[in-house]
Amino acid sequence: MIAATGLRLSEALNLHCGDVDLDQSVLTVRNTKFRKSRHVPIHPTVAAALNRFMVVRARHSATHPDVPLFLSSSDGMMPTRTVHWVFQRLRSELGWIARGAYAQPRIHDLRHTFICRRVLLWHEHGTDIDNAMAALSTYVGHAKVSDTYWYLTGVPDLMAVAGKRFEQFAATAGGNHHG
Repeated sequence: MIAATGLRLSEALNLHCGDVDLDQSVLTVRNTKFRKSRHVPIHPTVAAALNRFMVVRARHSATHPDVPLFLSSSDGMMPTRTVHWVFQRLRSELGWIARGAYAQPRIHDLRHTFICRRVLLWHEHGTDIDNAMAALSTYVGHAKVSDTYWYLTGVPDLMAVAGKRFEQFAATAGGNHHG
C-alpha cells in the first residue's frame, strides 16, 4: 500500500474499512500529520489488490466502516513495531540492500521511491513539472511543495534529468544572447 500510494506508515495504519471506496478507487486519509484529511485516488491495480485483501479479511473479522483496515492478531490496530518486524523479514528474504545513507532500506524509503518515480515518469511524458508537483504535494499530504521537492534531492536519475534540462536551457539561452 505504501509503495503504491506514497502514504506515510501512520496514515496506512490509521485507515479504517470505511476509508476505502473501491467503487471510486479512492482512499480517505483522515487527520494526517498536519491534522488535515485528503482523498487519495488509487490505481486500478491497487484497488483490485485491496478488493482481494478485503475479501480475505472479511473471512476473519468484521469490515464495519469504523474498524481498522489493518488488524493485529487481537483485532486491534496493527502496531507499528509489527510492521517494521515484518518489513525487516521481507527485506532480508528479498535481499534488499540500501542505496542511500541508511544501513538498511526503511519503510519510509517506499514513499521516497513513489515520489521520485512519479516525477521521473512525468519527465518521460513531458508533463509540466511545476503544476504536477503542486498536485503531488497535495496527494502525499505535504503542507508545502518544497517538502515534496526535498524528496528529489540526491537521486542520480533525477539529477541526470535536471542536468539535461539545464544543458538544453543553457544552449537555448546561449543562442538568444546578443552580445
